[in-house]
Amino acid sequence: MKIVYLYSALAVWGGVERILVDKMNYLVRQYGYEVYMITSDQGQHKIPYDLDEHVHFIDLKIRFHSRYQYKWWRRPFIYRQLSRKYHEQLHKHLQSIQPDVIVCTSNQDVKPLLKVKGKIPLVVESHVNFMHPDTLYHRVNTWINNYWIGKAEAVVTLTNGDAEDWCKVSDHVHVIPNVVNLNDLDQYSDCTARRVLFVGRFEEQKSIGELFSIWQLIHPRFPDWQLDLYGEGVLWNHFKQEADNLGINIKVHEPTRQIMDVYRSSSILVLTSLYEPFGLVIPEAMSCGLPVVAFDCPHGPTTILTERENGFLIPNRDHYLFADRLGKLMSDLDLRQQMGIKAIVSSQRFSADDIMPMWKRLFEELTSLS
Repeated sequence: MKIVYLYSALAVWGGVERILVDKMNYLVRQYGYEVYMITSDQGQHKIPYDLDEHVHFIDLKIRFHSRYQYKWWRRPFIYRQLSRKYHEQLHKHLQSIQPDVIVCTSNQDVKPLLKVKGKIPLVVESHVNFMHPDTLYHRVNTWINNYWIGKAEAVVTLTNGDAEDWCKVSDHVHVIPNVVNLNDLDQYSDCTARRVLFVGRFEEQKSIGELFSIWQLIHPRFPDWQLDLYGEGVLWNHFKQEADNLGINIKVHEPTRQIMDVYRSSSILVLTSLYEPFGLVIPEAMSCGLPVVAFDCPHGPTTILTERENGFLIPNRDHYLFADRLGKLMSDLDLRQQMGIKAIVSSQRFSADDIMPMWKRLFEELTSLS
């Protein structure tokens, strides 16, 4: 079977990039599929994760970001030119490859794909919540994109809660959780390190400022504990400077390939996101034996965590309760270790061997109908 994946660029240490690489690798290694990854803006960026050599990688060299070198009033015209080039190149490659299924991870790509894909089944793989942003412009843009997404042969969402929303625009919604890069060593955290961990993108969605506020509440009680943050993003420098200025044992680090070692040398994972389509770092950390404290935001954490078993789900935006539950874990080694053991067991349901057969069934179902 031939599968084409579309994405802008595999260029950052992100959750979507990690998931796509893991899935494509599994499809070629375990199922013998012929897999293509087509990007528009890869350029000279090195793929941060190890992509199997049998995955065909094609960059169309569109460079959508190049429009920002022009004055604001010219950007719409430049974007239109680049879009036309992208659609022409994409159509040419789809004609050449003749895939059995196309998997799209960008909502903005759906409308042009519907025009050029012919009878090839299109799967829209949603890595964002079905939620309308605040501004009128974004609400209208989301409504338009969702209209076209509803015409795809399948929409795959990560949680049942999000699926209920996507059913408003599509009659073909499937729930398939993310494949998680689980701990593959017989080594786990013993939860004795006085170290709390955050892993993720430094962007508004992750609400790192709230995490800093919570840490300020709890640091006086636990001055010998450290909060470590790993990731990259547009707000990295801002929070690095703020952490240095606060002087309360907050350390900001760049991303690392040895993130599993970081999990294993920590004791608790925290997540303060405003929303999470899934929350990939939660089961990753759990597989290394870490209990998790996270806000019960839409919709990911509640799908993964079981309250008081492998962590704590905090009513959304309740800083004081978050600090209280985090402090409870920090002060009780036995509780950390008990929750950590249950976390290891619970995380295994997100292994590739459990999740990828769901994708295989979906692909086979779509090709049998086309």
